[in-house]
Amino acid sequence: MSAAALRWIRCRRLSTAGPPSVKKVLQWKDLSKLLDKSAILGCLFITYEVIALDKAVTIDTSAILQEKNKSYIYLRATPSDEKDNLTGGLTHKARRELHKAARRFVEISSRLLLQSLDEHFSHVDADPHEVALWVLLKKTQSANKAIRLEAVQELADNHHWHDYQYQTAAQVIDHRTAVGLARMPQVDLRFFRHPPDSYHLNDGLRQLLASLPQTEVDKCVRYFTSLALRESTQSLAAQRGGLWSFGGNGLPYAQSLTSVPSEKVESFCLQALVQHSKVRSHCDHIVANGGLQLLQRVYQLRTDSMKIQRNIVRIIGNLALNEGAHQAIAQSGWVSVLAEMMQCPHIMQASHAARALANLDRETVKEKYPDGVYILHPQTRSNQPIKADVLFIHGILGAAFKTWRQKDRNALEEEEAAKREDDYTECWPKSWLAADCPNLRVLSVEYDSHLSDWMAQCPAENQRMSLAYRSQELLKKLKLAGVGERPVVWVAHSMGGLLVKKMLLDALQDPDMHGLLQNTKGIMFYSVPHYGTFMAEYSVNVRYLLFPSIEVRELCKDSPALRSLNDNFLNLAKEKDFKVLSFAETLPTNIGPMIKILVVPTQSANLGIGELIEVDVDHLNICKPERKDSFLYKRSLQFILDALQSAADLSAEYP
Repeated sequence: MSAAALRWIRCRRLSTAGPPSVKKVLQWKDLSKLLDKSAILGCLFITYEVIALDKAVTIDTSAILQEKNKSYIYLRATPSDEKDNLTGGLTHKARRELHKAARRFVEISSRLLLQSLDEHFSHVDADPHEVALWVLLKKTQSANKAIRLEAVQELADNHHWHDYQYQTAAQVIDHRTAVGLARMPQVDLRFFRHPPDSYHLNDGLRQLLASLPQTEVDKCVRYFTSLALRESTQSLAAQRGGLWSFGGNGLPYAQSLTSVPSEKVESFCLQALVQHSKVRSHCDHIVANGGLQLLQRVYQLRTDSMKIQRNIVRIIGNLALNEGAHQAIAQSGWVSVLAEMMQCPHIMQASHAARALANLDRETVKEKYPDGVYILHPQTRSNQPIKADVLFIHGILGAAFKTWRQKDRNALEEEEAAKREDDYTECWPKSWLAADCPNLRVLSVEYDSHLSDWMAQCPAENQRMSLAYRSQELLKKLKLAGVGERPVVWVAHSMGGLLVKKMLLDALQDPDMHGLLQNTKGIMFYSVPHYGTFMAEYSVNVRYLLFPSIEVRELCKDSPALRSLNDNFLNLAKEKDFKVLSFAETLPTNIGPMIKILVVPTQSANLGIGELIEVDVDHLNICKPERKDSFLYKRSLQFILDALQSAADLSAEYP
C-alpha cells in the first residue's frame, strides 16, 4: 500500500476520534455505505498501484507469457493478439489484478452480510465474462443435476470467453463436466486439456496383450491374442535382421524398416484388444496396466491411419461401458480426443467417438451402447425429447455405415453434382433422416458376416454365424441400449431382414423382451430373401471355390429353416398388426467379373403381407437412395412416419 494511503487512513482515524465517554452505535445502513465506499476506494488504490508499477518497471511481455504458460496444464496454449505487444500486455495484467481484487472483496462482503456469493457476482462492477465464468464453473459442481446441466449448456453456448478463461476452465472442470461439454454441438476444443505426450511406445502393445488373462474367455479372443503375439514376435525378430516379414494370417511380404508393416503389427494387436475390451473382467486389467496411456500414444502416432484410430476409439467405447473406468479415461486425456473426433467430417470417425462419449455421459444418457451398436442421431446433447427409435440392420458383407450410404455416382453424375453443389453423404440415415425427424433416435447395428469361410477372421466364428446365435447376441445388446422402451421401426437389408424376424420371434419367448414386441410399429425390408435366393444355391454348387458359410447355406431357396421362420413370423405380424413395406430389386447384380445375377427375385422379396414396391436398381443399391428427393428415400421416410402415427405426439410433430 502506498504512503498516501497510509496518511489518509491515519487522518481518517484522527478525524473520527471522539470523547471516551461517548458511545456510537454503527447502524446497518452506515455499514452498507461504508462497504460501498471501501469498494470504490479499494479499486482506485489497486489501479494506482498497478499503473505506478508499470511506469517504474520495464516489462518483457514474452517472459511474462512464458511464466504464465508454465502455470497451465494446457500444453499448446496460443496467446491472443492482444498480448503480443507491450500495451496489450499491460492492459491484460491490470485487468487480471483488478478482477482478483474484486473477487476477494466480494468474498469478504459475502461473509459479512451472510449472502450467497452468486448474488454478488451478478452485481459486481467487473468484467461480466470473468465473473460469469466463475459462477458457471461453481454451478457445474452443484448437487442439483438440473443446475449442472444448465451450467454446462451456458458454458458451451458462450463463444466470447478469452483464451486464458478457456485454459482456466480446462484445469477446473471435472470429468463429468468435460464429457458434457464434449457432447455439445461444435464445442470449443479449448475447454479440454491436451493429452500427455510423454509416454514411450516401444513394445507396449505386445506387452499389454501378454499381460491379459487368457482363461474363461471366448475362443476368438484367444485366437486374436495368439495371432497378434505371434505376428509381433515375428516382426521383432525380422527387425533385428533389418527386414519385416509376415507369415500365417498376416500379409506375406518383406520390406524395409521405414515402410508400413509396423502398422500391420499394431492392427493385429488392436484387433485382439478390441476382443479383450468386450470382456468385463479384462477392462480393469487394461486400465491398470497403462492401456489407456498406451492407446493414447498409438492414436497420436497414427494420425495417418483412420482405421487404426477407429479401432482405438472402439476400445475406449467398450471400456466406457464400465463406469469405474470413467475417471481414468478422463485423466488420460481421452475426452479432448473424443471431442475433436466428434467434429470430424467423416461420419464413421464421428460416430465411433459419439458412441464412446455417450457411454461416458451418465448425466443425460441412461442407455449404454455395446460394441457394434452405433447411435447416428442424436450424437450430442439435445433438449428435444426422443419419441421413437429407428434401427438399421445390414445384410451379408454389409456394415453399420457403408450399407446405408448414398448411391455411388459415376464420373458424369459426379461432374453434374459438383455443378449443383450437391453434397454426397456417407450415411443417409444420419444426414437425411435425422434432419427430417429430429425427435427420432437413429441406431445402426453392425455384426460380422461373411460369404465364405475363407474370409472369416476367426475359425471359431464359423460356428457362431447362424441366425439363432446372431439373434440372441443382438437382443442382449439392444436391450442394454434401451431398444423396446419406445416405439420402434426396423429397417433391414437382405439377410438383415431375416435376422429381424428371428429376433422378434425370440423376443416372443423372452418375458423381458415383450416390450420390444409391443413397441414394434413397423418393419421395412430392402430385398430380403424371405423364401431364399438362387445365389446361395449357386454357392453350394461351387463350394470348392466359395466354401459357403452357415449364413449362406441358411439362405438356400425353399430351405425348411426359412419356410418355418417365415410362417411363424407371418402369424406374429398379423397378431401384433405390424406395418410392413417391402422393396424388390429388378436389375441383376455383378458378383464377379463373369457373373451377373438377380440376387433376390421379386417372388422371394414378397413377404405376403404389406405393400411390395419394385425398384429399378440392383441388390446393392436397393438401400442406397440416389438423392434426398428420390422416390426411394421419400417413400421410406413416409413409411416410417406412418408407422409411428400411434406414438404419442409424433404424428403432430411430423404431419
